[in-house]
Amino acid sequence: FQCLAQARGLRDLSGDGGVRKEELRPGTGQTVPPAASVAVKYSGYLEHWDEPFCTNCYSKSPGLMKLGKDITLGGLEIGLLTMKKGEVARFVFMPDYAYGRQGCPPLIPPNAMVMFEVEVLDFLDSAESDAFFELTAEQQDTFSLQKVLKVADTEREFGNYLYHKRHFESAKDRYKRAFSILGRSPSSEAEQCQINTSKLLVLLNLSLTYLKLERPARALAYGEKALEIDQRNAKALFRCGQACLCMTEYEKARDFLVRAQHIQPFNHDINNELKKLASCYKDYMEKEKEMCCRMFAPLNSSS
Repeated sequence: FQCLAQARGLRDLSGDGGVRKEELRPGTGQTVPPAASVAVKYSGYLEHWDEPFCTNCYSKSPGLMKLGKDITLGGLEIGLLTMKKGEVARFVFMPDYAYGRQGCPPLIPPNAMVMFEVEVLDFLDSAESDAFFELTAEQQDTFSLQKVLKVADTEREFGNYLYHKRHFESAKDRYKRAFSILGRSPSSEAEQCQINTSKLLVLLNLSLTYLKLERPARALAYGEKALEIDQRNAKALFRCGQACLCMTEYEKARDFLVRAQHIQPFNHDINNELKKLASCYKDYMEKEKEMCCRMFAPLNSSS
């Protein structure tokens, strides 16, 4: 710890020696932008401690933290703004950039110098989108369609990230936030086409996410909204078929899935879902037959 703190090769990020950095593994792409939302693994160490006093390295998928809001350590925010995706770095923070003169009793003593090891797993530049949603509806209406579509796309990407991390409830909220701003009246057919393209992507994602949340009725509703935009969209038909199958509405499920199959006859997912439907329907009919037999068995035995 002391060797690292006194090493001359460390890069001074703050200009006064308060935040110093050692790059352990380079990253790729652009550096983390201000006000981005970042997913990082980190461990913080105090002098003479073998174990970290704080870490999230045991988490399989660390959540996103927004710079300037969720990250309260000044030195850590300064350090993250110099990092790229995939980069691993070690930082030394003097007290003024860490926990200050008071520390954080009982764990962090006063005037503590701390060391952090940080890995940037991913980040999303959500600053523009977050700022947009802080405005009133009237203020949002003054922005161009291209700006609105860009914000919606950012929210959808945010939702996609959360979906792939299996944070389905949070992903759903991001998709709904994107959809909420796509109700603008177009001034031309070209603008309507752009809006519909953005809406369709969000609706398909909402339908899939509600299936993951085991809420098939909502999945069906969003799938049908997607079909209002494109009645021959195989993915929307497939989602509706899946939702109906979950609700044991077998006739409706078959109708949606067969329509999807006509559009994409060699799609394995669609064909497998039709096989699943056939199996479920067979089991259902056998149970119905067995139930009928039980209901009428006493009548047959007494005659």
